Amino acid sequence: SFVQGSKLEIPLWLAKGLHDSKRKIISVELPKIYKEAWRTVFSADANVVDLHKMGPYYYGFGSQLLNFDSPENPEIAQTILQASTFISRFRRIMDSSQNAYNEDTSALVARLDELERALFRAGQKGLNDFQCWEKGQASQITASSLAQNYGKRKFTDMDG
Repeated sequence: SFVQGSKLEIPLWLAKGLHDSKRKIISVELPKIYKEAWRTVFSADANVVDLHKMGPYYYGFGSQLLNFDSPENPEIAQTILQASTFISRFRRIMDSSQNAYNEDTSALVARLDELERALFRAGQKGLNDFQCWEKGQASQITASSLAQNYGKRKFTDMDG
């Protein structure tokens, strides 16, 4: 049995299940990388931060933390989305995926969170597909699955 005020680490899914806004069975303490001191580090120079080492699902996990009633939620959301973090890193990731073709990018990729790694792979695949088409190794250019899904969603929205 646990006494009131006990601290323990539990999985996110369990914390979400126990953190009911009506019953208040548990309170959640923010992981250190989402606290104010770390948010200051990100705002200083987001490109040097090793997000994978700090948490391989930094953006996804951070967005899940917003389900809890932390007074720091607005600041966490701002840190996840602010230009000095995601957008500047996104530009660097896409530039690298397009310009570092056939180069060793392992040092860059090692520091990315899983969302950023997926973006990097998508950028490299797009470049590779284009180069294959340019060399005549592909008979046609096809829309990416992202573009196809966007088009389908847009037409579905118009139906309603």
